[in-house]
Amino acid sequence: MHSVLQRGNAIVAYTISVLAFLTFTCFASTFFLDYRTNAHINTVKVVVKNVPDYSASRLKNDLGFLTFDLQTNLTDIFNWNVKQLFLYLTAEYETPDNKLNQVILWDKIILRGENAVLDFKNMNTKYYFWDDGNGLRANPNVTLTLTWNIIPNAGLLPFVTAYGSHSFKFPNEYTVSRM
Repeated sequence: MHSVLQRGNAIVAYTISVLAFLTFTCFASTFFLDYRTNAHINTVKVVVKNVPDYSASRLKNDLGFLTFDLQTNLTDIFNWNVKQLFLYLTAEYETPDNKLNQVILWDKIILRGENAVLDFKNMNTKYYFWDDGNGLRANPNVTLTLTWNIIPNAGLLPFVTAYGSHSFKFPNEYTVSRM
């Protein structure tokens, strides 16, 4: 006959195999869902300044300031396999030095069970909008997009971009900074 250790090993191996199959089945049940939704973004106030960047160098770089409105309903994204959402608002623009610049301006974590209806008015950016040169002044096409990562209970980490974006331009003149 089999020893106690062999029987215990068989039970543990069988249990792990069943749990792995159930985990995969749970992941497969939500793999083909569309997690995109509409997001309405609007800029309220846009200002650009030319100030020294003391963190990297003493050169004067462009620093953009903006306030924005954001409305979206993310409640339909949550299902049994969504533990939390990591949202972030990204600004994308082009400069003569760089074909693509991406800057994260704001982020938020929404846990399951929290209010997932966002209706923000006159929000300030959470992070500085630095350019690595002078590419913000008179930039005609800066696009704001809302993106999120889904933190699942089991499976892949989807990267989802919302339907809808907002494009705006920075002013032609620098705003004088008061010290």
